[in-house]
Amino acid sequence: MFDQRFFASKVGLSALVSIAAMIAFNFYALSQSSIAPFDQEVAALSLVELA
Repeated sequence: MFDQRFFASKVGLSALVSIAAMIAFNFYALSQSSIAPFDQEVAALSLVELA
């Protein structure tokens, strides 16, 4: 489906940059999320869900 020529093109490069940005945003959002205190039985961690 996707070969080396696709990723060498401008469209393929922008697709890779877009994927990398989505992954980076998820890591950033996870690092900024608040974890419930340890004395609670269930720690709630909010995750970013992409459509």
